Amino acid sequence: MPASNSSVSIHQFFLDRLLERLGDDYYDIVAAAEFPKHILRFRNNDLLQILELDPQAVSDEDFINAFGKFQTPPRPFLALRYHGYQFGSYNPALGDGRGFLYGQVRTADRELYDFGTKGSGTTPYSRGGDGRLTLKGGVREVLAAESLHRMGVRTSRCLSLIETGDQLWRGDEPSPTRASVMIRMQRSHIRFGTFERLHHYDRKDLIATLLDHAIEQYYPHLLSNPDRYSLFYAELVLRVAELAAQWMAAGFCHAVLNTDNMSITGESFDYGPFAFIPTFDPTFTAAYFDYYGRYSYANQPEICRWNLEMLQAPLGRVISKADLDAGLSQFGTHYQQTYQKRMLNKLGLPGDLTPASTELLKTTLRFLKESQISYPGFFSELTQDFSSVWRDDAAIILASVDLKDDAFNTVFSQWKVQYFNELLSVPEAEMAAIKARLQQNNPAIVPLRPEIEAVWEKITEEDDWSSFYDLCNRIRA
Repeated sequence: MPASNSSVSIHQFFLDRLLERLGDDYYDIVAAAEFPKHILRFRNNDLLQILELDPQAVSDEDFINAFGKFQTPPRPFLALRYHGYQFGSYNPALGDGRGFLYGQVRTADRELYDFGTKGSGTTPYSRGGDGRLTLKGGVREVLAAESLHRMGVRTSRCLSLIETGDQLWRGDEPSPTRASVMIRMQRSHIRFGTFERLHHYDRKDLIATLLDHAIEQYYPHLLSNPDRYSLFYAELVLRVAELAAQWMAAGFCHAVLNTDNMSITGESFDYGPFAFIPTFDPTFTAAYFDYYGRYSYANQPEICRWNLEMLQAPLGRVISKADLDAGLSQFGTHYQQTYQKRMLNKLGLPGDLTPASTELLKTTLRFLKESQISYPGFFSELTQDFSSVWRDDAAIILASVDLKDDAFNTVFSQWKVQYFNELLSVPEAEMAAIKARLQQNNPAIVPLRPEIEAVWEKITEEDDWSSFYDLCNRIRA
């Protein structure tokens, strides 16, 4: 983790929170906790560059002062208010319980980014909790976000992770366990549940005000359109459909797709009990408390659609039911098309959907499901072994893969022939483009649970962070 003797006041780059201008119906003013110590465990220099900051000019101490000690200009932090459907049941007792909106930055490309905390102390919405984040939870979120970003998923990312010296007690981790505070960078912290709360309190006026704000800041191309409200929802539907397709192609199971974890920018965030699937198992569930598999891997697209449907209740105060239904009707087709194109890209192929390529995808998924070989391993091996000589003979495609089962070899042989025919359908000069597409869409490493646990074991037993930094570097490669 590079450090520098140079120094820059990070906080000077943060705008006043634009949401603050809307009035205090949307947030509570809170203070950050004070921590017994501050050890910078992760800093994301890639994000500094997006913010047009030279990483060499930002020292580790700058990170600690801004994001551990919260030595910022005297201004309040905002714990945002929201409700949400949690496992299908409406919960009005939510809100930022261990975080707040730190600030916002508008980058050179005019994109607005939020910076929010996780683990920064109690708020009016802590519900008896300590408002802290376990160090393991912080480590896992860094790895999840960097992996998803590498895979081309629209995701939040972690700017910093600081160990705080607190000892925490948790029912799902050996306790006491170490604590941390994290800074998350994403397009917006406004959630589906932010609107749902306003509907719960019968505040049509505040719904319209928040919707105007969301369109102005995140959908500015709609501002001059008289139908901007309905167009906002229709575009949000498409963004969420694309996000679901990105998760599914990446083999990612979010695990807690409550409406308070759905962003109005169609961005993925808040990684708790997430997991990348080890094999193609549609019933795979990442959260131990998801007893009935509501948020299983295969259910994610339909859950996203359901969440969008629930959002119609608050938005229906200012948008007609017909317009809302018309927008939602596009979800299924757009999801399927996006998913198929992304899966073709994972095979190195252009995203053109043809009868032959559609059959290839069906065979690919059938093979992955029946054989139960490693989902990330299959695409990684395809990427590493790919050769233009595969156009000469289908039998040599992934010749090193030994399934040791004739039943699986039959469908694998069928897949090879179909893949071979797809390679023949493009000019030979396109083989380099296929190789590049494979490398772009299939990282060399996907952090499955055993890899993450091995990293954490080194940290907890030896305070050895080298495996964590090494895994971060391999993820980004």
